[in-house]
Amino acid sequence: MDWINYTLFTFAGDRPVLLIDLVTSVLGLICVFLAGRNSKYNFWVGYLYTAALFLMFWNKSLYASLLLQPISLGINILGHYRWTHPKKEEESSEDASALKVSMLTTPERVFAIAMVFVIAGIWGWTLDSLFPGDPHPYLDSCVTVLILVAQFLSAQKKWDCWIAWLMVNITQLILHISVGHVFMPLVCALYLINGMAALVGWMKLYRKKA
Repeated sequence: MDWINYTLFTFAGDRPVLLIDLVTSVLGLICVFLAGRNSKYNFWVGYLYTAALFLMFWNKSLYASLLLQPISLGINILGHYRWTHPKKEEESSEDASALKVSMLTTPERVFAIAMVFVIAGIWGWTLDSLFPGDPHPYLDSCVTVLILVAQFLSAQKKWDCWIAWLMVNITQLILHISVGHVFMPLVCALYLINGMAALVGWMKLYRKKA
């Protein structure tokens, strides 16, 4: 699988952009763009995105992140089913075959935030023990757990998922800049813009019960 290491071009002088990096970034952007527009087709792209992430993490020997991809795949399958098989009281006012946008209650939000910190703490300790050398094990873990929470909330079509995605995007943007990356901060900035647009768009859908 030498194509994974194929360098398309160098960015900012001497930083290579691999084919797998570009493919993963494009699939990710398409996936979140479709999700932000309330399109169920985001899940089909999501399957390809998960596979690309698996290959990318495997290529870079990022095994901790690689091991989470089966979980992401499971959440994607759950979301695909939930979005297309709503219960009677969950049906969109515009399409009875589609799940409507909803919100977490205050207790649910408090619980979700608490779980992020608890699970991130456990996962950070595990990473630090099994994969020493990560300069930010607990921050990386927090971002990873936030991603899984955001994916799960997206699967339930909760408006709150975009709050989680914005937190992920901002944190990842800071992380990439702090380690000197040039290409990925641009990708994260696009995610951030899409997240803000989706936050507004899904609020309109929520008010219409769509």
